[in-house]
Amino acid sequence: MRPALILSLILSLLALAACSPPRDRLAGDTPPQTVAAVDLQRYAGLWFEIARADHSFERDCQGVTAFYTPQPDGTVGVINRCWKNTLDGELDIAEGRARYPDPADTAKLEVSFFGPFFGDYWVIDLAEDYSWTVISEAQGRYLWILAREPQPGDAFIEARLADLRDRGFDTQGLIFPQQWASLEAMPRDGLPAAAIDQPSSTQ
Repeated sequence: MRPALILSLILSLLALAACSPPRDRLAGDTPPQTVAAVDLQRYAGLWFEIARADHSFERDCQGVTAFYTPQPDGTVGVINRCWKNTLDGELDIAEGRARYPDPADTAKLEVSFFGPFFGDYWVIDLAEDYSWTVISEAQGRYLWILAREPQPGDAFIEARLADLRDRGFDTQGLIFPQQWASLEAMPRDGLPAAAIDQPSSTQ
């Protein structure tokens, strides 16, 4: 086996080890119910991370955003941004791709940020106007609350947490990252030009 290939395999294994999954947050063995369908064109665009389960690859991240772009081949381009430790910290950008394991099930995607390794991305709740969404996976180990605005308010957060608790999720210990005071205050570094004029698609 070529040394370069061996090195690549070693680095991939180390990356996997560093990203060991967090604990299961969902009671029981039944996977969470996803929404019936997701309109990718409406789902595309900019999202702010409001809350997340703790995991290694977002450790110390603040001001987290995700930007989704539908691709001609049916996949989705993903740009994740985070500022380390504070909103004034170093910007870290991760670019990946998402795909549909079953194109007929538009609420279940797989996302990859390195090599051939994909993780589940299940849309388990979604506002009718696509102003917020909740993401998890089959075992409830990963959990995110995303919104189109960086400051959706305490009532919004408590409503999402109450819904999750009703569905059997343990919401203790979720991380609520610092977020920008407004959409206008958010730096555009690392985002495509379309994000400046069209931060979201809710029509």
